Amino acid sequence: MISLRYHVVSVAAVFLALAVGAVLGSTALSGRLLAGLGADRAALGRQLADLQAQRNALGARLTDADRFAATVGPATVRGRLAGRTVVLVSTPNAARSARDALVGLLGDAGATVTGEVQLTDAFTDPARADQLRDLVTRLLPAGVQLPAATDPGTLAGGLVGALVLLGRDNRPQAAPEEAAAALSGLASGGFVRQGRWPAPAQLAVVLTGSGSAGDAAADRSATLARFAVQLDRMSAGAVLAGASGSADGDRPLAVVRADPAAAAVLSTVDDVDTGAGRVAAVLALREQVDGRAGRYGTAGNAQGPAPQPAAG
Repeated sequence: MISLRYHVVSVAAVFLALAVGAVLGSTALSGRLLAGLGADRAALGRQLADLQAQRNALGARLTDADRFAATVGPATVRGRLAGRTVVLVSTPNAARSARDALVGLLGDAGATVTGEVQLTDAFTDPARADQLRDLVTRLLPAGVQLPAATDPGTLAGGLVGALVLLGRDNRPQAAPEEAAAALSGLASGGFVRQGRWPAPAQLAVVLTGSGSAGDAAADRSATLARFAVQLDRMSAGAVLAGASGSADGDRPLAVVRADPAAAAVLSTVDDVDTGAGRVAAVLALREQVDGRAGRYGTAGNAQGPAPQPAAG
């Protein structure tokens, strides 16, 4: 007869065997799992190294392309803007290096840059839109009429355009002393930086960075876009030139390109931070002189990298 003691020992042996089997099985499984994870880690490491190599190669190609554009740029634009005058209007996020290179290229094209108006962050700030509207109407020189609009960008463009641009008849739109007083008033209000005010010019380049970020980004972009469109309407032509990314989402160039009426009159260049983009900006100014407009750069909503060089 099997005793109780024998039964207990048998049951204990069974549980002990199960426990030992479980431990041995889990150890083998853990080993296989760790080996698999190690292999995955090595594969991911190789993929990362490959991607870094591709990135470095692309960066080198972009650098070479930029050097090439800087080398051939002066010859490409030579004489395209002979005898023309250009005023720059820049936003706070416009790179000074891009600005200086563009000024040099405009000189190569035969243009004279009459000066620059530097906008401040307050200029496109929705919280200060009412202040800007009020100041624009109070600073308006005698004989200058504002456009029939209510948005701050168009109204400010109507004032600044009259101050720094020659009319389509190639004559100043405001007396020199009135223009200087109005620009100083905008500076006192915090909307432009005080500086040496430009002489009126035939053409304008509005130079900006990649665009604003934050909750008010769309409103800021719309203000700058409408401002640039109004400058174009009041002159022989204008170009809105932004850095890479400026034509994405709700950025300034994207606002212009999404509006068929605006895109039909104002030329835009979305990669002015590159040598090729600066060449495109100069050629786009020439395009404006010829009564045409286009969308240039590397963004998906561009029609091509640059305009076809115009004769003369």
